[in-house]
Amino acid sequence: MINRTALNPEQARAATTFDGPLLILAGAGSGKTSALTCRISNLIASGVPSHEILAITFTNKAAREMRERVDALSGTSASEAWIMTFHACCARILRRDIEKLGYKRAFTIYDEDDQSAVVKDMLKRRNLDDKVYPVREIRSTLSDIKNKMLSPKEWLVKGDSDPRRITICELMVEYEKRLRDANALDFDDLLVKTLELFAEHPPVLESYQRRFRYIHVDEYQDTNAAQYQLIRLLAARSGNICVVGDDDQSIYGWRGADIRNILDFEKDFPNTQVIKLERNYRSTQTILDAANQVIAHNVSRKDKTLWTDRGDGEQIVLFKALDERAEAAWVCDRMRILKQAGVNYGDIAALYRVNAQSRVLEEMLVRAGIPYRVYGGPRFYDRKEVRDVVAYLRLLVNPADDVSLRRVINTPRRAIGDATVAELVRTATESGTSMFTSLLEPHESLASRARKSVADFGNELLGMISRAEDMSVGDAVSAVVESFGLRTQYEKENTEEGRDRLANIDEFIGAAKEYGEKTDGATLEGYLENIALVTDLDSMREGPGAVTLMTLHSAKGLEFGSVFLVGLEQGLFPSNRSLQDANRLEEERRLCYVGFTRAKDRLYISYADQRMLYNQTQHSFPSQFLDEVPRRLIEEAARARKAPVANPDVKTREQLASHKGLRAVPNPRETGRVGALNIPGVRKGYSPSSAQAFAEQAAAMMLFKPGDRVLHKKFGEGNVVELKGTGTDSRVLIEFAAYGVREFVSSMAPIVKVTE
Repeated sequence: MINRTALNPEQARAATTFDGPLLILAGAGSGKTSALTCRISNLIASGVPSHEILAITFTNKAAREMRERVDALSGTSASEAWIMTFHACCARILRRDIEKLGYKRAFTIYDEDDQSAVVKDMLKRRNLDDKVYPVREIRSTLSDIKNKMLSPKEWLVKGDSDPRRITICELMVEYEKRLRDANALDFDDLLVKTLELFAEHPPVLESYQRRFRYIHVDEYQDTNAAQYQLIRLLAARSGNICVVGDDDQSIYGWRGADIRNILDFEKDFPNTQVIKLERNYRSTQTILDAANQVIAHNVSRKDKTLWTDRGDGEQIVLFKALDERAEAAWVCDRMRILKQAGVNYGDIAALYRVNAQSRVLEEMLVRAGIPYRVYGGPRFYDRKEVRDVVAYLRLLVNPADDVSLRRVINTPRRAIGDATVAELVRTATESGTSMFTSLLEPHESLASRARKSVADFGNELLGMISRAEDMSVGDAVSAVVESFGLRTQYEKENTEEGRDRLANIDEFIGAAKEYGEKTDGATLEGYLENIALVTDLDSMREGPGAVTLMTLHSAKGLEFGSVFLVGLEQGLFPSNRSLQDANRLEEERRLCYVGFTRAKDRLYISYADQRMLYNQTQHSFPSQFLDEVPRRLIEEAARARKAPVANPDVKTREQLASHKGLRAVPNPRETGRVGALNIPGVRKGYSPSSAQAFAEQAAAMMLFKPGDRVLHKKFGEGNVVELKGTGTDSRVLIEFAAYGVREFVSSMAPIVKVTE
């Protein structure tokens, strides 16, 4: 029985349009999975054998969800449908026919570690320095040319004048031979070899064209050149190709995805029917209006406008912070308010453009006692490059720390291999000393070259220990990074991953300097203890009831009740690189659209006047994307909570007056005369008595009590912790999450109470 009842009209049309090419433009949160799974079950219900149906996704999770939903709708009749990822589909095809390409069916699939091992061995046998030919660069280049369907020689001809290219080309040719000799394929080969099989053996292609009469592709906007060609070949006979995607969510151009595949679909497949899914089931209309207005500024897109019947919902909250610490403190404060209102921490997410932004957020969340987890990547202090720096720092404090020494003894590479390390461990154990002692006095059992490498490292480490005693925390970290070549190894890689690791190292240096500058009596031991505390607390609190931290790229496909989108500053988001390239800028805008549409009920946006990132403090301007959001959709952060909150831009006198139902006269500095509050018994104009009366009554209205929540124009919100003195001489101590405890004269400070 054809299923239409659970779908809206557009979804139902998509689920019942079977023949010919079909492009389903599915906006964020528009129920594309429901439409796609219903379409597959409807095909089966209409009499199409399930083995004639192919549905391709990008992730195992998406494939599993689709299979479960199709099975629930169709039962066992759907068992022979191929519902799987691109790589799983190609592996199944190759298992059946790869012998035609000279491989055995029992081929091995190499992962990244296996690939790296092959590349390392090639470099070793050719006596090539892996600093000149970084393994990651070679592996990344291999993947890139395969996804672009180029041969090593074609890549060589099309490339630049890098003198290393000839050698890299030779390495690629050798790499392919080694994998073939080992009867192995890497992940990119699964696609490329399938295309090769189809090209060299047309009957194989024809058999699959006859079999798969109905083909479906999810997330079509993310397809690369090889995936695009595979789909075109399989659908060439029947023409029954249904692709689902959203060009406005094409955000993976940096890894080979080509937005032209979805934009040009109607050219590639004439007589295409286009169905737009614009009804959104996730977000409020206010959030959708903001997303619609931002993405409308892109030129390369299909026109669509998301709408919902959920109502307008709350306005988008925009917060301008003094710096990244104030921003993080504000985020934590709003998260606590949401929790108090009954929102589960697990339904809250903080999204950012680059991984390095998570550090300050993590530290503030720990201080605030808010559980969190980092999704889509390791925690900042757990990242390899950061842990390497920390291991060196621990050795400066405690040279007997053998665990840290074993981590860094050959990082970066310094010709101290596993056999040498094993010998150092043996001699240290036998003599009852630490490995560090064995470094300074290498045993004669070591080969002369190994003995020299060990002694050189030991002396270098000993010298750094001595020098660090007179250094500040920040300088010690910088010295370790430079002296031991921790930065150089990634600079030579010249890869996106290497640049990301460099950014994290610079962020770590900046954190160390900040700690040294803001902590009285700062020591390296204290800093390491601080790091350990953050790590321990975080690991204890991971779980389903935790706030999620992730990059915007990692957030695609997910949704949360409340979303905090931080760091909307020009040069950060959009990135500096995108400001020089129109296509990249449009992808950044699509990334912003993805960020907005992750939010179901509440969206919070923030930016900072200045931000320390990558060990550099920069003064910032608001992101151009903020200018593209209609002002009617935005509410100032200070007014966006249920409890009465002051607008930080309102003058203190005016706020005090309105708080008591009084009328404030113009500010004397603005009018050129002195005014007074319109209080009964106090006449207008200036006189010593009226000035005194004003001061006394203003002071009375400024009285606070411990526990009050207050707002300071510069430092943001804080809690009153102590009062000193009385009357006009009273002072108030306020604790701010980002700035600690500050003391103010009650009657003069730009402070207003935001809770009773």
